[in-house]
Amino acid sequence: MTLSFVPGGSLAHRLDPRSKLLVQVGFAVAAYAYTTPRGLALLTLAAVGCLRAADGGARDLWGYRVALPVLLFAPLVAGATVGAPWFRVERAAATGLASYRVLLLLVVAAAYVRSTPVRESRAALQRTIPGRAGVFLGVGVALVFRFLPLLKRDLAASRAAVRSRLGAERSRRERMRLVAVGGLLRAFSRADRLGTALVARCFAWNPTLPRLAFRRVDAPALAFAAALIAATIVRIA
Repeated sequence: MTLSFVPGGSLAHRLDPRSKLLVQVGFAVAAYAYTTPRGLALLTLAAVGCLRAADGGARDLWGYRVALPVLLFAPLVAGATVGAPWFRVERAAATGLASYRVLLLLVVAAAYVRSTPVRESRAALQRTIPGRAGVFLGVGVALVFRFLPLLKRDLAASRAAVRSRLGAERSRRERMRLVAVGGLLRAFSRADRLGTALVARCFAWNPTLPRLAFRRVDAPALAFAAALIAATIVRIA
């Protein structure tokens, strides 16, 4: 499953992108304020609800598979010690909870990516952050969302090419070098073509973007985001 927009008619698809961004902000601050197992259990229900609201499932998290081993082994590394007692459970538990918070944030992010077109994300940023800074962030986000799936596809193609040329008989280090070099060459080639295309199309910093408007369907999302932020303020206070 790639990290890209999937057309649909779910509740999350009908929401204004600014509402979804506000939900992500509220969820992020709540995740770092409520660090107990009970708090994370409640946030798990909220994260799963966000993903289901976008008609998503466990398959949508496959796009984050590169980060999953890091989140899994981080508690083991944090708990290990050089000398006795060789492993500290309290350190591993604290790091495990932190890793789980990151995983929940990825779940909410997957719901946003699945339900939000790139142009709407750019429009939301440019109309929320005034001036050239908002335009710059909007362009950056648009390019990342558009080309990250392509770069992942290029890496997969390089890996398949190495495998088809009996790359399995080479050492792991050599295979990694070939895939990395091939992926970087493709990335630079795409960057050059992108620059040429932008110049040829008279790239504008202020293009015509889709109109955004809050509707009744956004009320539950805004209320949910406000509740998360309020609960965080109460927790900190």
